[in-house]
Amino acid sequence: MDSPRPASAAKRLRHVFLHDMILHASIGVHAHEHAARQRIRLNLDLAVADDGAAPMSRLAPGRDDLARVVDYEAVANRARIIVTSGHVRLVETLAERLAEACLEDSRVHSVRVRVEKLDVFPDVGSVGVEIERCSAGHTVV
Repeated sequence: MDSPRPASAAKRLRHVFLHDMILHASIGVHAHEHAARQRIRLNLDLAVADDGAAPMSRLAPGRDDLARVVDYEAVANRARIIVTSGHVRLVETLAERLAEACLEDSRVHSVRVRVEKLDVFPDVGSVGVEIERCSAGHTVV
């Protein structure tokens, strides 16, 4: 995925990502896509508030505490639930649902979501969509 990385010391952001997550989804507008699940690949890139980057931060950058970070296992589990929760006609709709779920965490400033259908055409590696969304009060990095 050739996306700019949202990590920034100046903006106090870290980059949390899940790349190349392969799932089976019920997705598409054609009748055969309703009948069988197909492989999709998800890529999620989150720009997350980095409490350890703040000057004179009370929080030591090396503090080993899950409560101070966005848990990528929780993000992955939420993505799995969304993808398997029922048929979706459009990859755009699935991408929007995934972005919305990521932005529910107030520490996430923005998210880039790529959804790719992997087996649509025999001569094409993938087709899909990529979107970027921001939480209220934040701009895209």
